[in-house]
Amino acid sequence: MQKDCIIGLVQMISTVGDTNRNLSRILVTAEEAAGRGASLLCFPESALHGYSPQDAPSLGDSLDSPAIRRLRECASDLQITLLVGMVERVCKNVKPYLAQVIVFPDREPQVYRKVHLGRSEQEYFSAGNDFPVFFSGGMRFAVGICWDWHFPEMAAIYSLKGAELLLAPHASPLVAGNRKEIWLRYLGARAYDNSVYLAACNLIGPNGSGKEFSGGALVLGPKGDILAESGNCGEEIVFANLSAERINTLRSASRASMKESFFLADRRKDLYRELLELNPVVFDVEDKSQNE
Repeated sequence: MQKDCIIGLVQMISTVGDTNRNLSRILVTAEEAAGRGASLLCFPESALHGYSPQDAPSLGDSLDSPAIRRLRECASDLQITLLVGMVERVCKNVKPYLAQVIVFPDREPQVYRKVHLGRSEQEYFSAGNDFPVFFSGGMRFAVGICWDWHFPEMAAIYSLKGAELLLAPHASPLVAGNRKEIWLRYLGARAYDNSVYLAACNLIGPNGSGKEFSGGALVLGPKGDILAESGNCGEEIVFANLSAERINTLRSASRASMKESFFLADRRKDLYRELLELNPVVFDVEDKSQNE
């Protein structure tokens, strides 16, 4: 990292199909975050259009739509990088993507498309096929959307590509359980094992289409420690100041202490061929032969 960076993570209500309302809320939130010194602000999965796979055929925008143009104006005016979850449409004959558009203050937007779709999403969305790393404000960062972060290989790829911050926008419903408790079971390991900052945020409240989301925002340090977290059950921005010195020390070739370990530097990639070739062993609970 070239310098310290203040980031913001948003937990917000997003109403399915009410893009104008959602966009207005995003713009107001961006203005507040910029006023508090944030140079990067991340919104939850599908924040622009609301999250509802079964409604996907009637949702979405392209990257040159009026809504995205308005986000570009906002990012330029406020000199802030915005990461906004959306349903992205590319053409009529292709299912849309669950995407995170990265809106820079000084250049064309870029996009991350969700690679690992949940089972309830596969009927309605196309899966992305790339792991891009972005750069803004002196920092390299990358995005994975919700279900993506259950696949540890993804975080390793991003760290090996030089990402210093991983963003994890979510649309996790209330029925799934306490979001912070669940995140801490695995996101801390993603940060720790890969020596990266990791920041997550979630939708909150009803979506107007039968689902309710649990909220949550969390920022973890590169040793899995909690730097900041949400503190209420309403819409909120959580801020964290990311230290350049801390992660640069971990990534330095001259690091000398176990306390400063960058584990990926010592990996044995020559032995990991099986990771690509093996399929999981799945047992049929009714198959008695497994116990014989």
